Amino acid sequence: MRDLQLPGRSTVHSANGMAATSHPLSTLAALEVLRRGGNAVDAAVTACAVQCVVEPMSTGIGGDCFALLAPDGGPEVIGLNASGWAPKTLTAEHLLDQGVSAIPIQSPHAVSVPGAIDGWHMLLRDHGTIDLDQALQPAIGYAEDGFAITPRVGVDWDRNVAKLSADASAAAKYLNNGRAPKAGEIWRLPELAETMRTVAKEGRDGFYKGRVAEDMVEYLASLGGCHAMDDFTEFAGEYVTPISTDYRGHTMWQIPPNGQGITALMMLNILGDYDLTKMDPNSVERLHLETEASRMAYAARDRFVADQRQADVPVEHMLSAEFAAEMRAQIKMDSAIEAPEATGPVYRDTIYMSVVDKDRNACSFINSLYMPFGSGLASPKTGVMLQNRAAGFVVEPDHPNNVAPRKRPLHTIIPGMCTMDGKVAYCYGVMGGGYQPVGHAHVLTNLIDYGMDPQESMDSPRVFHVAGRLDVERGLSEDVMAGLSALGHEVGRPDMPWGGGQIIAVDWENGTLAGGSDPRKDGLALGY
Repeated sequence: MRDLQLPGRSTVHSANGMAATSHPLSTLAALEVLRRGGNAVDAAVTACAVQCVVEPMSTGIGGDCFALLAPDGGPEVIGLNASGWAPKTLTAEHLLDQGVSAIPIQSPHAVSVPGAIDGWHMLLRDHGTIDLDQALQPAIGYAEDGFAITPRVGVDWDRNVAKLSADASAAAKYLNNGRAPKAGEIWRLPELAETMRTVAKEGRDGFYKGRVAEDMVEYLASLGGCHAMDDFTEFAGEYVTPISTDYRGHTMWQIPPNGQGITALMMLNILGDYDLTKMDPNSVERLHLETEASRMAYAARDRFVADQRQADVPVEHMLSAEFAAEMRAQIKMDSAIEAPEATGPVYRDTIYMSVVDKDRNACSFINSLYMPFGSGLASPKTGVMLQNRAAGFVVEPDHPNNVAPRKRPLHTIIPGMCTMDGKVAYCYGVMGGGYQPVGHAHVLTNLIDYGMDPQESMDSPRVFHVAGRLDVERGLSEDVMAGLSALGHEVGRPDMPWGGGQIIAVDWENGTLAGGSDPRKDGLALGY
């Protein structure tokens, strides 16, 4: 339990349903659905739609989603992959012929077909009790009538003025005379409201067919994109079999590649052979070990992870005890190792939400545009910000993650689920682009090894080794930074905190829920 004399917030406890998101309006929307008798899936989709309006730099209907579901709290865990694919005419050869050896993050080539709306449709159709029309109504209301800007949203919006200004359509919809809205101001998105109204009326076809899809395709084509209508009309998300590993009697579940969730599982496999309880949670020793485990796991991610529909990804090998031992053997506790730097995605803007209902259906749900405001390109007539997930590809014909027609890129967003004895223990996620596997491992070891409660596990300060430097949040002292530097790490302070997250723990013995929400964002957990 936290020290009540120090700043912070308490873990939220409730007996019935609970939702935890990174925005108050999103959490409130989810809780209202639960109190009306809706289930966890209904609440998660409704809340996500709200967040696509009120936190538009981090997510949108022009992005992708993934979900892990545990009906009745387990033992079954269901995975949904609704990540978009590349256009059928986009090839590495096409890009190389244009002199493009890496996909520019603000180009039409970075825009993969958005998968979110199809994913929402699938979840509600197969596991929900309401339809898209009902789920979208709160979001339509906020887009049309306006919403108040919250502090973190205001900061993130202001940091992306230059990006939005580069696209006339984006600037017209998401800036006010060239500036971002500030905390406390009201903002409206009328074009997006009308687009959501079309989807509410026509279902998923209202997004992938007709005027909405036509406007996206025409705009991308005008910028030199390879997109065609059938890239949208033929798109379909898919249910996938989750992958898992065991950690101290807990089973950790992730979506399989093309997502990077396997990276978190590899980290836990490495860490499982150490007694973390002998290390202070904020000690140089613990943070160094976590960092070195991440560097090993990320190197494997960049080497192997790709769309399994078009590439051979050695999942079994990557999750094996032998591979974990091989990586663990390279770690030195008295010095930083020389290891290849992660070359895959590192950016850190998205949204994650956790919902558990009164029947203990658990939904771990994540939705993203990838980088802030995605590609920075907004469909002119629809208000849809288009993601830049295709920037997760490499342009290397012999690489598993090479860009190719109808292929899904290496993806950063990873919902998490933890079960014990066949029942959900934690429905959780930590957003933040490439940081997410480290966030998952950090939060889970906080919970399992250090006995932190959900809120304490989110409050705990973080580090991330990226671009040759170990970035250390200000929650950790200068002495810790000096200790990490003495081991050979180049250390520094990040401009912004690492990630954000939500967690709901299920207490089966007492019949209650406990929720925590990351202080790095504007959100909160609420239950009833």
